[in-house]
Amino acid sequence: MTKKALITGVTGQDGAYLAELLLKNGYEVHGLARRSSSSDVNLSRLQWLGIERDVRIVDGNLLDLSGLIRTMRDVKPDEIYNLAAQSFVKSSWQQPILTGQVTALGVTNVLEAVRLEKPDARFYQASSSEMYGLIQEPMQSETTPFYPRSPYAVAKLYGHWLTVNYRESYGLHASSGILFNHESPLRGIEFVTRKVTDAVARIKLGLAKELRLGNIDAKRDWGHSKDYVRAMWLMLQQDVPDDYVIATGRTTTVRDMCAIAFRHAGLSMDDHLVIDPDLFRPAEVDVLLGNPQKARDRFGWEPKIGLEEMIVEMVDADLKRLS
Repeated sequence: MTKKALITGVTGQDGAYLAELLLKNGYEVHGLARRSSSSDVNLSRLQWLGIERDVRIVDGNLLDLSGLIRTMRDVKPDEIYNLAAQSFVKSSWQQPILTGQVTALGVTNVLEAVRLEKPDARFYQASSSEMYGLIQEPMQSETTPFYPRSPYAVAKLYGHWLTVNYRESYGLHASSGILFNHESPLRGIEFVTRKVTDAVARIKLGLAKELRLGNIDAKRDWGHSKDYVRAMWLMLQQDVPDDYVIATGRTTTVRDMCAIAFRHAGLSMDDHLVIDPDLFRPAEVDVLLGNPQKARDRFGWEPKIGLEEMIVEMVDADLKRLS
């Protein structure tokens, strides 16, 4: 029997790479996507990977419980990956209520639909390293206390603990991946890595002169989305559900990440980088560094793509887009 997977947020970076992985593994992939009156579903990431015709798009919204229940009833998925969210940290301060509705309560709706219609399915919740916020330990693991520092992080923490609660209360095979920053050429332009690589490409092509950033001394643990979606899939292949930190175990400043991008393009970072005080967060997360030892021990996960290779791939992809 062909396994069926349902991915919420299938049109995002992780959703697209996960769909690609599952298709290669012989799955029938269904993707939940939200339509609007102004435009059709944006399938550009699926098109970039050449899989837009292989993913079965289902109309849906995390705020619509009845629709989610119908989707579970119709698709009958064996695995559900909840990747949909209002996922941009900066926007969560401008839209805290929407972020709470989608990123927090949306998880409740998906879990309820699973519980009512497909309780034997395996469920994955996309948790976030942002939940650690004001870090309580120098290297964050599954047992590190959380201290969220944005409405987005607070909403993610709600979804994380609700997943644990449904697992313990209803016996669902529900796991959370506490994913540290992961990027790729499919990353949204609003995220700092893609903002950097897009600006570097524009400067290289003479389309721009500067890159404006906020706190470039913030440190992040960056990996590649392809590696991280593989970890999501591996979690749901385990007999016992659990929560796992997925990270590289290496931290890098935004400044050093920028330097990689400028150097690859043959440009001087000092000639083009501008620090803009308006781009600093109201409450900054200064350092994130994950400990992926548990995932390594349980199912042998290791990142395969390094930071330098990833940033070079992103710069080249943006040069190709803009040329």
